[in-house]
Amino acid sequence: LESSLLTKPWASVCFGESAFLAKVCFRDTGYILLISDLSSVWYESADAEAVGQRSKELNKRLTVHVSSFLHHLCDLMSPLMTGQLDTTTSFSCHHTAGGLSLHVKSMLSGLPFYWKFHCCPAPVEMVSRHLVRPLIRMSLALQYQVQKLTFLLLQKDAEIEDYRENGATLSRDRLQTEPFQEAVFQQNFMAEVRSSAS
Repeated sequence: LESSLLTKPWASVCFGESAFLAKVCFRDTGYILLISDLSSVWYESADAEAVGQRSKELNKRLTVHVSSFLHHLCDLMSPLMTGQLDTTTSFSCHHTAGGLSLHVKSMLSGLPFYWKFHCCPAPVEMVSRHLVRPLIRMSLALQYQVQKLTFLLLQKDAEIEDYRENGATLSRDRLQTEPFQEAVFQQNFMAEVRSSAS
């Protein structure tokens, strides 16, 4: 399950006024949920037996197979993870002693359906594998991309300057651009980053 979770993208989700990043993976054998508010990271991994036991506690009137519960949970979580609002389902979260509890209310087979994800703090290795390493890799890839684009812009400026020196003129003045200044661009970019972070 956790290996499959690595291939899942992070999604931005909101529960009331609280914003989180989350990723989840469902299988017939269980599920794994990872959720973070960028200060803490919590997770829950539950196998089919644990899902069956909890479903009996929370949904005494429902008698369906565990796989049906898992498929229904997956169907309820999918719109949340893609930013689509489902008015028939409500989500709420509650901080508990050392953990996070996510409550789900919906309907299944015409009866009320309840579920609780009991999340505990994620191990350091899990946080590193799912959050820290991918972020560092993406940061390095974006830095490399910026370097390549900067090089291309400087080349384009040199090419345009060569055209001008050889008598070429623009047919439309609105197409004229200022030469790219890398230092000024980096300074403005970092100022925007600091402003958005605060």
